[in-house]
Amino acid sequence: MTTTPLEPQEQISEEIARIHKEAGAGQTRPRLDFPPYRSSLLRHPTKQLRMVDPEEVELLAPVFGQSDVDPTEADLTLHPQGEPIGERLVVTGRVLDGDGRPVRRQLVEVWQANAAGRYVHKRDQHPAPLDPHFYGAGRCLTDDDGWYRFTTIKPGPYPWRNHHNAWRPAHIHFSLFGQEFTQRLVTQMYFPGDPLFALDPIYQSITDQAARDRLVASYDHDLTTHEWATGYRWDIVLTGAHATPLEQEADDE
Repeated sequence: MTTTPLEPQEQISEEIARIHKEAGAGQTRPRLDFPPYRSSLLRHPTKQLRMVDPEEVELLAPVFGQSDVDPTEADLTLHPQGEPIGERLVVTGRVLDGDGRPVRRQLVEVWQANAAGRYVHKRDQHPAPLDPHFYGAGRCLTDDDGWYRFTTIKPGPYPWRNHHNAWRPAHIHFSLFGQEFTQRLVTQMYFPGDPLFALDPIYQSITDQAARDRLVASYDHDLTTHEWATGYRWDIVLTGAHATPLEQEADDE
């Protein structure tokens, strides 16, 4: 009796299912050596962490005032030559600590692909159009109640070279600084109902379903604006049992 070899995506799916079954519930952080995420096997840390004193400049807390971060930097749709193409949306939420308290004046940075799934980056050469009116990066400061808010375009999915016919779900990268430059959280926000979730090894490297769910924004019709933009709510929790999972060291942009 002969067996038919598995297709690359079937093989990835079987690997993911097996690892999830072996891990069980409770692993809320991405596995750094997640075999379906091929490059993680070569790039994950293999030695114990060592405490190193940072340079003197890194001991200084980042100081960002309104003169340093302009409010217009939170609107990724602004461009002097025209408007970007795609579904306009607003993403907002609160940055909280593990006790639910707002984290004020937190620097929040985002970057993403355009509506066609392409980054403004020399390494991104897949045959999708660049939007001349969309740079794909922005930043803001949280307010006194921990709120951030961005206006942007919904990013498209894009191919990556993890395996044959591999596509990343639509996502927005988030970076948050803590009290020092040596404190930084980098993660990804996804959109609800994406059919690529089950096929994406980066998303699936978190074996706990509840933790994966915390990476997915919620559609908010009250935030949606008539004939202007759809709205999504996504809170970021820095510590505690319900902390937002950190991003792996990823090959994608």
